[in-house]
Amino acid sequence: MRVYADQNGDSHGEEVEVEMSLTNFAPPAPPVEPSALMPGTNVAFLRFPVGWDAPPHPAPRRQFIFILAGEIEGVVSDGEVRRHGPGSVILLEDTWGKGHSTRVVGNDPVVVAIVQLPD
Repeated sequence: MRVYADQNGDSHGEEVEVEMSLTNFAPPAPPVEPSALMPGTNVAFLRFPVGWDAPPHPAPRRQFIFILAGEIEGVVSDGEVRRHGPGSVILLEDTWGKGHSTRVVGNDPVVVAIVQLPD
């Protein structure tokens, strides 16, 4: 999923497909299907406690969020609501405008890995 701001600052979400093709990525291991490599600048892990609830805010910078544990609910400014659990990947690009709100749902903290991208 990709979250972005349009020219008016309204945030939206859209599904994005990543092209992958069979490649000898780490010989002599068998071929796998990687995506194209892309640069990252920083990596961090974040833990959000049960009950954490953030008002609308823009992303601090372009970044991928990888949900490792727990479940979050995100709301973009056009009103779309989505839940994301372990295995979900979100590309946050709404670095200006109205942003998105996020909250932890369920009874478990959420653990994510983030990879910040170059400007």
